[in-house]
Amino acid sequence: MRVRSLDHIVLTVADVEATVDFYSRVLGMEPDTFGDGRRALRFGEQKLNLHRFGTEIEPHARRPTPGSADLCFVVDGLDGVLDELRGLGIPIEEGPVDRTGALGPVRSVYVRDPDANLVEVAEYR
Repeated sequence: MRVRSLDHIVLTVADVEATVDFYSRVLGMEPDTFGDGRRALRFGEQKLNLHRFGTEIEPHARRPTPGSADLCFVVDGLDGVLDELRGLGIPIEEGPVDRTGALGPVRSVYVRDPDANLVEVAEYR
């Protein structure tokens, strides 16, 4: 077997609508409702499926916990993103700093989502 790509990640969250608001308003992801009213956020060819803590869809991670994720999203124009984050009043946890992404050097900024997941926003150099 050889994995070709990442399709989706499931985030366990305390408040689904607060998460939808953050990722759509702050990061420009597209909210989606599917199945039996389940919520997700689409970006590029991937998505984040959202499970509300305590009512996770089976099967799920052994210990689903809000705030346990560390995610990195790739953007173009990190300087503009920084301006947007500041304009929205989103606190910058760290950055801009140089890091290494899957394809090489990146410049990154870190923020927290409503569950305190660490969200890295990175631009390839």
